[in-house]
This record gives sequence, structure tokens and C-alpha cells, in this order.
Amino acid sequence: QVQLVESGGGSVQAGGSLRLSCAASAYTYRTYCMGWFRQAPGKEREGVAARTSGGTTTYADSVKGRFTISRDNAENTIYLQMNSLKPEDTAMYYCAARLYCSTGYRSLAIPGSYWGQGTQVTVSS
Repeated sequence: QVQLVESGGGSVQAGGSLRLSCAASAYTYRTYCMGWFRQAPGKEREGVAARTSGGTTTYADSVKGRFTISRDNAENTIYLQMNSLKPEDTAMYYCAARLYCSTGYRSLAIPGSYWGQGTQVTVSS
């Protein structure tokens, strides 16, 4: 059973920053590809960023250079630091895990991944 516990998110003005956290079991953290996807109202799920168990990170072009995945091995937690936020980043963000991310961050948004409860990120202009 893969359980993902998210925290963070909230409301911020454009140009601001937020950090999301996702805690998992030690086994999940060491074995699975983990990251985030997001979904805005009326839009499809969109993979955002992923980190494989081997440490390779991939990012959607829309967030590259602004979002960064980091980790805390002691806490079995990954983080998504989101800087220079834009109104178009507004969405529900879900932490996700998958045994293999064969297509990088895109893999996390497709069925078969494990998802957290989601956290809302709202960016106002």
C-alpha cells in the first residue's frame, strides 16, 4: 500500500513562491518514482515534475527553471519548490508515485500511479 501525505500549497500573488511537501514510507521513497501532477478546473491532468528512485529529475517545459524537486532522506519526503509563480499555475496539485516513470514527469499523471489527497495552489495576478 502506497500512501502519500501532502502538505503546503495556498494562495500567493504572481511572482511569489510556495513549497509543497510529500511524505511517503521509506520503501516507497527509496523504490518509486515520485513527483507531482496538477489539474485545473476543466483541464486535463498535467504532469509537472518527477524524480526517479535513481535521482533523475524531469520537468514539464511550463515549469522548467521555476520549479525544483528536492528531497530529505531522513524524513522520506520530497519537496516541490515553486518560484516565480504565474496565474496559469493555479490548480490542484497531487503528489504521485509510480514504480517506473518511463516517460518522466508525464508518467505520474496517467492511471496506474498512486496519488495523494491533493493540495490547492492559487496564484493571483
